[in-house]
Amino acid sequence: MNCLEGFSSFACRPLINIHDVVVLENFRGHGLSQRMLQMVEAIAQERDCCKITLEVLSNNTIAKKAYHKFGFAGYELDPAAGHALFWEKAL
Repeated sequence: MNCLEGFSSFACRPLINIHDVVVLENFRGHGLSQRMLQMVEAIAQERDCCKITLEVLSNNTIAKKAYHKFGFAGYELDPAAGHALFWEKAL
């Protein structure tokens, strides 16, 4: 896992963003992603982070299932305002 520490201006606390997750093909199906997510969560708790964030492609059903199993869900500040979108501007 490649993780970056950030800061939530809403919560005024640090956060951890999971940027990359890789389990080599020979090791898949053994619960390693869940164990790695547990380790990230333990580190986030030690650092008094308010949350863990990540991005996942909509067609990556295996990763989405693993993240959902661990407790991740879509991001909303206010359900009436809709879900958050991730945008970029290439330079």
